[in-house]
Amino acid sequence: MSLPKEYILFCDESDRKGTYYSNFYGGVLVDSNHWERVEKKLESAKLEAGIRTEVKWSKVGPIEALAYPSLLDAFFAELKAGHLSMRVMFRQNAQVPRGLSSEHRKNEYFLLYYQFLKHGFGFSHMPDHSEHGVNLRFYLDKLPNQNRESKEQFRGYLAGLSSLPAVRQKGLRLTHDNIAEVDSKSHVLLQCMDVVLGSIAFRLNDKHRIIPEGSRIRGKRTIAKEKLYKQILGMIKITTDKPNFNIGVSTSLSAYPEGRWKDRYLHWSFKSSDSELDKTRTKKGSIRPKGL
Repeated sequence: MSLPKEYILFCDESDRKGTYYSNFYGGVLVDSNHWERVEKKLESAKLEAGIRTEVKWSKVGPIEALAYPSLLDAFFAELKAGHLSMRVMFRQNAQVPRGLSSEHRKNEYFLLYYQFLKHGFGFSHMPDHSEHGVNLRFYLDKLPNQNRESKEQFRGYLAGLSSLPAVRQKGLRLTHDNIAEVDSKSHVLLQCMDVVLGSIAFRLNDKHRIIPEGSRIRGKRTIAKEKLYKQILGMIKITTDKPNFNIGVSTSLSAYPEGRWKDRYLHWSFKSSDSELDKTRTKKGSIRPKGL
């Protein structure tokens, strides 16, 4: 099979603040040889499932919990076949970074996003394209309301990734013009990733336990979301060949360090190099919020 002329990385984020875990980021990488075919396959699966609107985790209720699995089956089949790779990054609140400045806290969103895109897919371990070169394109789901200067600075930092020696040696090219914000309504890959990422954030923050105020039992939407999460977890286990896959820790690599690029699906529990564990913020050590 011929080497791709381009890699496209679709990126999104979920819960920025959670009870136990925060700063969820997700990415799906596809090469140009598979992109169009995969998009058509997923769009077809979406129509066959009777889904006529944008697929989103926030929409999941009893009806969606029945319709979404067949689409996600098709998505994970492409991952299993090696046509896609997906990464999820999050931060455990109990791992408290030390020495953060006000500037660090102000730019937390972009700083963590940059770390995810720089390290999550292991570009320094990709196949050698130095002879002809290969383009990288970032398609970021709409960034949150930030000033234009912050967004441009972020794009500038991302464009600089291809200047890193270990990446440049592989022949990877990333220009400022190849970093764009896109609408997830136009990209089914982003939609599938949104559901998977949302399900992980949902379960890690124990949202499956929420009971509405004034009620003694969980709501139908919460029950439906837990059901769909369990199905997604089953798909992850099959895709990774890890029957005991733990969603809350960094996934062990099948081949270190090449696995950062080669493995189809990975989780990364981000921890600052200078941090300390606050046991009162863990699920065992904290007081469970009302309704959980």
